[in-house]
Amino acid sequence: MPFTLTSTGARLHYLDTGGAGEPVLLVHGLLGTASQHFGRLIEWLKPQYRVLGLTLRGYGYSEPKPRTFPPNFYEIDGRDIVAFLEAVNPGPVHLIGYSDGGESSLVAAGLAPQQIRSVTTIGATGYLSPLSRDRVRVYPGDWITPEDVQMHGIADRAAFTKQWEDSFKGMIDAGGDLSLRSAHLVTCPVLMLLGDRDALNPAEAAQVYLDRVPHGRLELIPDCGHGVHVEKWDEFIALLGPHLKHSGGQ
Repeated sequence: MPFTLTSTGARLHYLDTGGAGEPVLLVHGLLGTASQHFGRLIEWLKPQYRVLGLTLRGYGYSEPKPRTFPPNFYEIDGRDIVAFLEAVNPGPVHLIGYSDGGESSLVAAGLAPQQIRSVTTIGATGYLSPLSRDRVRVYPGDWITPEDVQMHGIADRAAFTKQWEDSFKGMIDAGGDLSLRSAHLVTCPVLMLLGDRDALNPAEAAQVYLDRVPHGRLELIPDCGHGVHVEKWDEFIALLGPHLKHSGGQ
């Protein structure tokens, strides 16, 4: 799998299945890589699409390291996504982001709408509701596996998760605007997928964002938590497939 140097100062590791189909860019969530969080989806997509799987800065083999979470880390990652597209130049992509990667994908879509054919988010809302503040439970990080510690070069699990959680709560306290300010610029179709038992993301937060985009919709998946694409695979692809097809240039 190759690397690319970006104008934002990152050296990003990514996978590329190649092929002549429309490009799909996958952006993972907290403590992931594209292969970790989207393995099954990559196999499902690649007969028809060129699949690009990005590893965000500080995760896996991507640099700079260590991975940090400053108060604007979603914007930093969103700018990295845009810079990655500029460097690799696959043409307009279908952008699929999970959790943190979904939030950063919405930022990227607002920064460079001409680069995006469609957006699909899983467990992301574009706006952080005050309701989410007391639902955050990542610190002290004892849930992080030794394998993830090694893969992502985490020196201190408690410090790692505390920085993420403090920044997340700080964004809520600052008004919760992750990508609202640029939502009106996103002209492509936006599909937001949330589980009805997602402990972090209330549906009403997603609606705040969707009310500002010209072509957006929310699908709330019954009896499902945060990882819709893992927990409810059949329902997930039944929604994703038509979304990609109807948003394409073919």
